Amino acid sequence: MRMKSRQKQPAKAHDIRLESQTGEAEGFGTLMRRMARDNKLAVLSAIVILLMVLAAVFAPFLSKYDPAYMDLMKRLSAPSAEHLFGTDEAGRDILARTLYGARVSLLVGVVPTVVSMLIGAVLGAVSGFAGGFTDTLIMRIADIMLAFPSMLLAMVIMYVLGDGLINVFLTLAIVNWASVARIVRSETLRLKETEYVEAARVIGVRKAVIIFRHILPNCIPTLIVLFTLNVPSAILTESSLSFLGLGIQAPDASWGLMVNTGRQFLYNAPWLSLIPSAAIMIIVLAFNFLGDGLRDVLDPHQKNR
Repeated sequence: MRMKSRQKQPAKAHDIRLESQTGEAEGFGTLMRRMARDNKLAVLSAIVILLMVLAAVFAPFLSKYDPAYMDLMKRLSAPSAEHLFGTDEAGRDILARTLYGARVSLLVGVVPTVVSMLIGAVLGAVSGFAGGFTDTLIMRIADIMLAFPSMLLAMVIMYVLGDGLINVFLTLAIVNWASVARIVRSETLRLKETEYVEAARVIGVRKAVIIFRHILPNCIPTLIVLFTLNVPSAILTESSLSFLGLGIQAPDASWGLMVNTGRQFLYNAPWLSLIPSAAIMIIVLAFNFLGDGLRDVLDPHQKNR
């Protein structure tokens, strides 16, 4: 009796199935349920992030005050029933500014991260698959980008572009694409040696089709983990830029800007800096814990490294 051996092939773009710790292919939903069972901290972090997103979306309904409205008669008011988080040096409601600042922080965390990951993933896949001069050129450019401290590079770019939300988006996308490209390149070097990619090349499938249909879809688990870890990095960078006066400018609300303006009142009105600082800490920790949980589920081989 002849036994036909079936060789397990990597996932395709339309049917992503990931390898579990037992070596068996599992669906994405199954892996998420396993994470919910085994990693309660990651689930709690996901809930915190969801609550932050909802608070940012429904900010006008959660606070009756305009974040830019100034009432000088109530400046530096302590937290009370009227102003739950108190007021700042211009009499603006801290709760309203924190909620509207969440919109800025989440946008700055998500939009540049998505853009940088798209650029880095495509360049990394092309670099790893093409090899030769193309690989050398792309990776040397990435090395130059990574040679500079990311915060210093972001400051230089913001000096050149000027302040503003759009320029923050561009700066963070420029700063973060290189690390994504290197990781995707290493994944591409591994995947292009698999039998199904070799078979596609032999039968004459175009290189672009192989990259976008067979290689990049199999990098999705890695990209998901990278996304959850790069978002808090982008939030911290924007907060640091705003703290230094290079990011979001008044009267717009930004957590980093609120920390900066409140530091001069740290002794007599500590809530001005402590509340936005706590918001930054909570959202960054939540994304990091969620990223750790997703990494353990989607890439179990990394767990014990």
